[in-house]
Amino acid sequence: MAYAIETEDIQKKIRVKKAANLILFVVDASWSMAVAERMSATKGAILSLLTDAYQRRDRVGLIVFQKDRATLILSPTNSVTMAKQALSDIPVGGKTPLSAGLQMAREIFRRETISHPDVMPLMILLTDGAGNVSMSDVPPQEEAHYIAEQMKEESIRSVIINMEHTAFDQGLAQKLADALGGPCYSVAELKAEILYQTVQAELNK
Repeated sequence: MAYAIETEDIQKKIRVKKAANLILFVVDASWSMAVAERMSATKGAILSLLTDAYQRRDRVGLIVFQKDRATLILSPTNSVTMAKQALSDIPVGGKTPLSAGLQMAREIFRRETISHPDVMPLMILLTDGAGNVSMSDVPPQEEAHYIAEQMKEESIRSVIINMEHTAFDQGLAQKLADALGGPCYSVAELKAEILYQTVQAELNK
């Protein structure tokens, strides 16, 4: 019996490479009644993400902004041990240099995409959207929105967790999210598990 092998009968096994994510938390650490809660939730979410990071080859980092500067607390890593050491002492207090935090995040994403071209950047920004310190002569809010628009043009995915109390919310976080081109979420009670689930939902889109 003769067999005819058609083109559609030939199959080839293709290995699909899953892109790694670079998740950068950018957190307002200026004086606030909720700053301790904010940092606790962020630490917990980072450690949870790193626990399963080996499955995706993901890396996680943390920037905080307070006083007159932004500080890289945790360089992008997939090490739980390094994260625990770096997160043990985080500076808080002072004013809110929002644009400095955004600019540092932008620079880190730019550097990382050069050395890892296939990386998928994601910024998780915890803020009320109000900055009161500039890096230049431009007013703080205007400067922050300008940097945000640049990040949007550079295809940096972002999620804002609105830290303003509902009763006092003037929509500043939403306006910043619009400039970044990402969603803005408000949570009644910020916990590590909620923050972790928010990030996972964004990664799975």
